[in-house]
Amino acid sequence: MRRDVLLLLEPGFTDPQRPGERFICPDGAPIEGLLASDPGKAKAAALDIQRLPFAKPRQAVVAALDAGHQSLPVLILGDPHPQPVPEGAQRLGDKYFVTDTRRILDLLAERHGFFKVH
Repeated sequence: MRRDVLLLLEPGFTDPQRPGERFICPDGAPIEGLLASDPGKAKAAALDIQRLPFAKPRQAVVAALDAGHQSLPVLILGDPHPQPVPEGAQRLGDKYFVTDTRRILDLLAERHGFFKVH
């Protein structure tokens, strides 16, 4: 089984249309907070976590999915045939992935033992 892949925008990214400013992703921030709640990083170590620049094309996303699915964050499930298929998962070829932040948080709890969202 492949590892789940979590793709996020890197914190403090820049946007060429807004020079001199640095940003966080509002959808990725809650996920970063959850990852930070794992002090020993043991749970996070079971994931392939990549923090990517803001600029497109995002080659890591294109390689993992395709050019039409570059929105972040995204959790790409490691198992090609999850049973049951998680609610909200999209399919592209033999890959299942989730882009909804709340659903990603839920799946990190279910699949990797992170704290649940109350």
